[in-house]
Amino acid sequence: MESKVRKIVIVGGGTAGWMSAACFAKALGTQGYDITLVESEEIGTVGVGEATIPAIIRYNRFLNIDEDEFIRETNATFKLGIQFVDWQKEGVSYFHPFGYFGVDIDGFTFPNYYLRDYYRRGGGVIDLGRYNAETEAALQGRFGRVKPENGKPDLNYAFQFDAALYARFLRKYSEARGVTRREGKIVKVHQNPETGYVTSVEQENGSQIAGDLFIDCSGFRGLLIEETLKCGYTDWSQWLPVNRAAAVPCERGDDLIPYTRATAREAGWQWRIPLQHRTGNGYVFCNSFISEDEASEKLLSRLDGKPMADPKILRFVTGHRKRFWDRNVVALGLASGFLEPLESTSLHLVQAGLFKFLALFPRQGFNPRIVEEYNRQMLFDYDNVKDFIIAHYKVTERDDTPFWNYVRNMEVPDSLRERLDVFRSTGQTLSNERELFREVSWYAVLTGQGLVPEDYHPAADTLDDDDIRLRLGRWRTAVVDRVKTLPMHEDFIRKSCASAALKQRDEARAGG
Repeated sequence: MESKVRKIVIVGGGTAGWMSAACFAKALGTQGYDITLVESEEIGTVGVGEATIPAIIRYNRFLNIDEDEFIRETNATFKLGIQFVDWQKEGVSYFHPFGYFGVDIDGFTFPNYYLRDYYRRGGGVIDLGRYNAETEAALQGRFGRVKPENGKPDLNYAFQFDAALYARFLRKYSEARGVTRREGKIVKVHQNPETGYVTSVEQENGSQIAGDLFIDCSGFRGLLIEETLKCGYTDWSQWLPVNRAAAVPCERGDDLIPYTRATAREAGWQWRIPLQHRTGNGYVFCNSFISEDEASEKLLSRLDGKPMADPKILRFVTGHRKRFWDRNVVALGLASGFLEPLESTSLHLVQAGLFKFLALFPRQGFNPRIVEEYNRQMLFDYDNVKDFIIAHYKVTERDDTPFWNYVRNMEVPDSLRERLDVFRSTGQTLSNERELFREVSWYAVLTGQGLVPEDYHPAADTLDDDDIRLRLGRWRTAVVDRVKTLPMHEDFIRKSCASAALKQRDEARAGG
């Protein structure tokens, strides 16, 4: 029987649009499905540098993308985590790594045993990063792909890349597999007068592109999900008040670090994303505490290289659409909502939405229960990320500016308040397997921001002090031994996946 959902129309290009096109082309093929992407070069995309989390590897592998080719084509670098500077208070930094702290002991997680030893030593600064290979490698500027071995730390990683180049890379992938691209602005959306389902989109030249299923990747505008279907928006500004970002690339320096840096500033924070050909920078801020002009000026004054453009201002409201899937429209990317880029979750939420949608794909039409299940799953993801990001602002000792006084004293969602209370008293994070951010992430951020648990799991008391010290020492040695075998990050890239831009840079430096 012929599928009732055969024509898929993706509205908007950019990273979200071409991630969708590539994913559908791989999962569904273009023999039984007609996949069309509509975009306008006049409108453009947000297109600033992107930092990711390890889940992006799953997406690329799903597409059977060669990793070294992807890195070369997108001017990518590797990412082992995020360094947070001045978040607890000025002069203090910590690292949120990928991977794990130590290894489980007798079925219980490593931080409990670390805390037992920490209290025995009389407290002080918590430094779980000594037991994490990603942290050690990142701060030494090292990187390498390692094979999993029993008794040795893995090295989990993600990427930092040029978002515009990634979209171009996926466009080439998609078109080679039969996806059709239609250039031009959409000026009208046609709906079924009885059901409200979208039937087609109309371009400036009068051509109509009909579809059974529409994927809205039109950015903050939400052409289909909001302007047409009026789904509404859940505003999280009371907890995540930042609503602007000034973004600018600059010439890259000599230090190609394998991590993203997030530095707390007077009215928000500044990102630094190192790529092979340039460095991405941005100041995420709240315009109630600093003007766009002043934020741009401060950003330019804090670059570590010559700016390559004027700052670009992005305006947003943190939150999400009340329905991610409504009738025959699914919103992805900025059209579905926006949680600020602090933990590099934007592309993950696109990827998560795609995989969830494919698992529930409406082959024979649109079942309301399936639609509701998708919306429920996506809201769970957004809620988990939301609480984790809010914690970065709430758990702080900073009181030096009006912005930091506001976020430190603001009320937070009950779900986060309860989690913070439990962590403070017991050291438990209440995380579960369905959540994106698990125990290692909560421990890294909360202890890094100065919140020290008052207790640990009683299972840690089954070992004596000498045994705990021995086990901690063994894992510390394993981390040191693993990291010292790794090459420097840029040397690894230069050897296996250098982009044309990096090669040109090396040739120019050699000739100069």
